[in-house]
Amino acid sequence: MKLRALASLILIASLGGTSFAQDWARTRLEKSPRHHEWVDLKHGDRTVKAFIVYPEVKTKAPAVLVIHEIFGLTDWAKNLADEIAAAGYIAIAPDLLSASGGKDTSSYPDQDAAVKAVSALKSGQVFPDLDAAADYVTKLPASDGTLVVCGFCWGGGWSFGYANHNSKLKAAYVFYGPGPQERADAENIACPVYGFYGEEDARIGATIPKTKDIMASLGKTYEPVIYKGAGHGFMRAGEAPDAKPANRQAHDDAWIRWKSLLMKL
Repeated sequence: MKLRALASLILIASLGGTSFAQDWARTRLEKSPRHHEWVDLKHGDRTVKAFIVYPEVKTKAPAVLVIHEIFGLTDWAKNLADEIAAAGYIAIAPDLLSASGGKDTSSYPDQDAAVKAVSALKSGQVFPDLDAAADYVTKLPASDGTLVVCGFCWGGGWSFGYANHNSKLKAAYVFYGPGPQERADAENIACPVYGFYGEEDARIGATIPKTKDIMASLGKTYEPVIYKGAGHGFMRAGEAPDAKPANRQAHDDAWIRWKSLLMKL
C-alpha cells in the first residue's frame, strides 16, 4: 500500500478545526457504568498500551478492534470504545503512539504534535501493534473469539489495510478512510468491508470509485454508504455539543447501520 500517500491524503482531509480537548467526551466516559481498563501489550521489544471496555452481557461477546483517528487515542476515541461496549461488544483501542519512545497520546502537548507523530507511523509498527491487540482480546475469557476492526479518519485507511493483513477478521468497518487504490492492497482481504463516508468529504470520496472497482474485480465485498451533507469526521463531530445537523444525522444513521451489521456476526 502507498502508505505515505494515504497518510498525506488523510492528514489534509482531517485537519478541520478539531479541538484537542474533548471535555464533553471525557464527561460521558466518566459517567459510564461499564468496566474500563488499560493493559500493556508486550510483543518483541515493544509495549503498546490499549484501552479495553467490557459490555454488560451474560454471554461471551465478539471483539471490536478500534483504530483511532490521526489525533491519537483521544477522549472521543475512548468514549467511542465505550459506546461499542454499550452495544454488547468488547472494545479494544490501542494507543498507537504509546510504543514510540515511551510516549502516549496524552503525552503530546497539543493536537499538532500528536498529528505529526501519528502521521509518521509506518506499517512495520502499526500492524504488529494491531496484531498484539487482536491476539490479546480474542483470548480473553469474556471473548467468543470473533474479531472485527473499525477505524476512523487515519484509522479508517488502516482498518482497510488491516483487513488485507489479517485474514481472520470477520468484518471491517471503514469510517471516512481511503481504500485500496491498487489490487495488491486488497488481494488478501477475506472479510466483507463496510464503508461510511460524508458527502462533503470530497478528498476521501474521490477514492471510493477506484476502491469499488478493485474490490469488485477481486470478488470482494465492499459496501460504501455516503451520508448526505456530512463532512469528514462526522462520527466525532456529530456527537459534539455544537454538531451541525447533517453531521448529527449522519452519526445517528451510521450507528443504526453499524449496529445492524454487528448483530449479524
